[in-house]
Amino acid sequence: MKLHLLFIGNKFIYNHSLREYVIRQIEKKTDFIDSVSYFKESDNSLFLYLEQELNSSNKLIVVTTKRLFSTIGKLICTATSDNQILKDGILIPSKCLVFEGGSYVVKHNGSIANILQVDEMQKFPEILLSFEDSRATLHLFEEDKESAIALLSPISQTYDVKLDMIKLIDGWLRVEIRSKKHGNISKFIAASKQLLPKKVIGATSIASYIIEKLFQKDKKITFAESCTGGLLSYYFTKNNGSSKIFDGSLITYSNALKENWLGVDGTTLEEYGAVSDEVVSEMSAGALNVSAADYAISISGIAGDGGGTEFKPVGTVHIGVRSKTKHSEIEINLDGDRNYIQEQSVLFAIKMLILLDKETFF
Repeated sequence: MKLHLLFIGNKFIYNHSLREYVIRQIEKKTDFIDSVSYFKESDNSLFLYLEQELNSSNKLIVVTTKRLFSTIGKLICTATSDNQILKDGILIPSKCLVFEGGSYVVKHNGSIANILQVDEMQKFPEILLSFEDSRATLHLFEEDKESAIALLSPISQTYDVKLDMIKLIDGWLRVEIRSKKHGNISKFIAASKQLLPKKVIGATSIASYIIEKLFQKDKKITFAESCTGGLLSYYFTKNNGSSKIFDGSLITYSNALKENWLGVDGTTLEEYGAVSDEVVSEMSAGALNVSAADYAISISGIAGDGGGTEFKPVGTVHIGVRSKTKHSEIEINLDGDRNYIQEQSVLFAIKMLILLDKETFF
């Protein structure tokens, strides 16, 4: 059954932080949402839409506010020929399967729906729908999509799983795995790792995976960021456990701070410019020195929309990755708006870190 997420209420359209929080909480239970829809409070088409969804043979999570919770229950009762009853001070459909403080489940014509009451600064209600462990994610490095399909398709047929491959950046594929009727996801992942050693990581979140690997090795990491403005740091610190491996980072936009905080040589900046392999190499070395970490990543580039030149156009980004024994720098040329260039830069930096020390990360 596909999972459809339905937001009802203006706040979920305009309050981005609240909306993303709801999605994160649901993804903790499911790892995958097939589709998302939004309705304003005054939308007259809501009833017909709800009625259609309740007859669609899908799983449905309806997220609404305290003010609208009983109204949505009334619409559901109309669509399912039910009536509302008062339970624990809240009106809910009488035929609901289970109810627990701000959350209830109803079933109708093959569909099953979990209605959740969510508001700002309130405890998130329990998600009462059950989800089978029939999905997983792996990350594949240093293979193009066509080669990956040719390599993994026979294995997927052997273990009866369906694959969806998404290219995140050059050299990094995210593979979504779904189990078919007799599928065995764990055996598929094990066989993939055996076929492609030092290339496959099985994990939903790469950041969480890196955090755990570094913690197991008692290692730490730090960053020196320019054009990404702390986005690389956020990529890690938004995950639980990041404090175990991350002491901090330096955001050095100006050349003065690159020199004073990271020890980048003024001559290097003058000769090669801030956006160069030479500068990100010295940035990563400086970050390693001031933090006493085991790994450092540095990023400097031109994210746009302005600031580009003939020789260094918008989208030119240099990344440096360093351990205590080796280092690597690359220049990449990215397309997109400012935010997408920043986000791609972070992904390239993460990929470089993983490939710098394959013994640790694979």
